[in-house]
Amino acid sequence: MILSFFMILMAANGQAGLLGDFIKGLSSPGVSSPDAQTTASGLKEALTVGAEKAVGLLSREDGYFENHMVKILVPKQIQKVADVLVKVGYRQQVDEFVLSMNRAAEAAAPQAKDIFVSAVRQMTFEEAINILRGDQTAATEYLKSKTYSSLADRFNPIIAEAMDNYDVTRRYESLIGTYSKTLPFINLESLDLNRYVTNKALDGVFYMIGEEEKEIRANPAARVTDLLKTVFGG
Repeated sequence: MILSFFMILMAANGQAGLLGDFIKGLSSPGVSSPDAQTTASGLKEALTVGAEKAVGLLSREDGYFENHMVKILVPKQIQKVADVLVKVGYRQQVDEFVLSMNRAAEAAAPQAKDIFVSAVRQMTFEEAINILRGDQTAATEYLKSKTYSSLADRFNPIIAEAMDNYDVTRRYESLIGTYSKTLPFINLESLDLNRYVTNKALDGVFYMIGEEEKEIRANPAARVTDLLKTVFGG
């Protein structure tokens, strides 16, 4: 999947002279307001489409679970629990626990869409230019800085509900109970399972957007779109 927004970013970085002239032109006294507004509007529209596509990828079944780069794994605090249980014949229970966490994340992912759209709408023209001047993940970092806190607040109750629906907590408690009977004298680290799944779900969202951004920046074949022609010309 190719994100339209990052095609613009790629073209900008791939043609440094053009971008430099473009930015200078925008900051010149004679620059026309419609030109500046077209650039900002085009950037916002493309970023909105890109974010929606990334969210859509993760929201479908197996969006997290079948993607090894964002798949939510057993928390490190209970990794030894999982390892022991697998060795003594409880692999299926461990696998079902992992699947349930990923299903909860997939159920919550659509909640990111509206927050991303709101953040993009509030983007200033100066912020748009900074993104164009930025590094490989400038657009991703912009979204993260503007939305992470709001997304965490929105995701947390959704994740909690999804975890109930997919029996995440019950499966977790069952694993811990089984482990405690096997090794009753081993103390376990405390774990906020809801927060863990929430954070991992958000990490997956921003990872996907960041990877797409880096890929498109490095792919010359993906640098020509109608939106690019409108904003940067020719």
